[in-house]
Amino acid sequence: MASTQQQVKNPFRPGAGHMPPYLAGREAEQKEFKDLLSQDVILKNLVLTGLRGVGKTVLLETLKPIAITEGWLWVGAEFSESTSVSDEHLCTRLLTDLSAVSSSLNIPDEKHTTIGFGGSTKTLNFQGLLDIYHATPGLVIDKIKRVLEVTWQPFQKTGRRGIIFAYDEAQNLVDQAEKEQYPLSLLLDLFQSIQKMGIPFMLVLTGLPTLFPKLVEARTFAERMFRVITLERLNKQESMDAIVKPTEKPGCTFRFRTETVDLIYQTSGGYPYFIQFICRELFDAWIQKLDDGQNPVAKMGDIVRKLDTDFFSGRWAKATDRQRELLEVISYLSNCDAEFTVQEVVEKSKQVLSKPFSSSHANQMLSSLCAAGLVYKNRHGKYSFAVPLLGTFIQRQVKERDSRTV
Repeated sequence: MASTQQQVKNPFRPGAGHMPPYLAGREAEQKEFKDLLSQDVILKNLVLTGLRGVGKTVLLETLKPIAITEGWLWVGAEFSESTSVSDEHLCTRLLTDLSAVSSSLNIPDEKHTTIGFGGSTKTLNFQGLLDIYHATPGLVIDKIKRVLEVTWQPFQKTGRRGIIFAYDEAQNLVDQAEKEQYPLSLLLDLFQSIQKMGIPFMLVLTGLPTLFPKLVEARTFAERMFRVITLERLNKQESMDAIVKPTEKPGCTFRFRTETVDLIYQTSGGYPYFIQFICRELFDAWIQKLDDGQNPVAKMGDIVRKLDTDFFSGRWAKATDRQRELLEVISYLSNCDAEFTVQEVVEKSKQVLSKPFSSSHANQMLSSLCAAGLVYKNRHGKYSFAVPLLGTFIQRQVKERDSRTV
């Protein structure tokens, strides 16, 4: 006889970039992207930004069919750290992605022209694009710009409106002045130049909140080049839809009680990843206890401990003891999940620590925590946690520590 687990499939999918069974609350962002697709001349590109777990990668995936339906082609990948090694690495990334949609196209081969009809042609596969790149004199920017110019010519005949170049984890792309390599600046210069020529190639970049300040630092014109959409946590109704609707599909006999839905919302803080994680754990616990003949009730405390281990602990381990002390001070701030200033941290440390932080020490440590990916600094000089609900996690660690010392 089949077990309940075999009969009932868990619909929830926590994971990096995994499409949830029901995408809640992103209609406004999708509409804004669709508006950008109506541009005849590309004046605005798109930046999707937000904390980890807010659903940036998932939303990016939903934009692809919208673009294709509107007559655009879509290429892209994830910007790994290796893309930033050199300008050439970035160009290889762009050529690789472009070749995925250009490999069926041909252009006249200028090196092998013939008298009469039916001259020789060059296929715009990766090797063909690379040949154009190497045959173009000048700097790296001249070479890659020439490739995009040449490639657009046959695309115009296909009736396509343009090409979307979409890149996830774009905060990984950085200039390296010490090595005289500027891939981020190159990317911005390239697309600004191409778009000024009227070629409809649009950039869509997704990344952490540090992304847009990096773009503006690299090229000040980036402030006018992008429309920035910051993904926030889901509101209560959107969160409830994300919790309830996956269980309403045919064949699913599992239902959350109303009080359980409220508890999931409160515990998750409205962050899509946390909703998926908690719901999946509750669903699995319910199934397993039914199979064992037990009352199908799961304890939220057990699930939160597992979330702490799976999501928070690795990040917490990056901090030194003194850095953890500073993070603990921040967690006592009423606005710790929003924005906070150095002065607020210093003043709070005077209230809760026997050895409070000075302004210079707090500034120094916050900079190192930014490098560790635990906090980030916005363009207005204020700081925020880079990890959602980190403050509540820290408070759980404090309570656990204090209970052991009593």
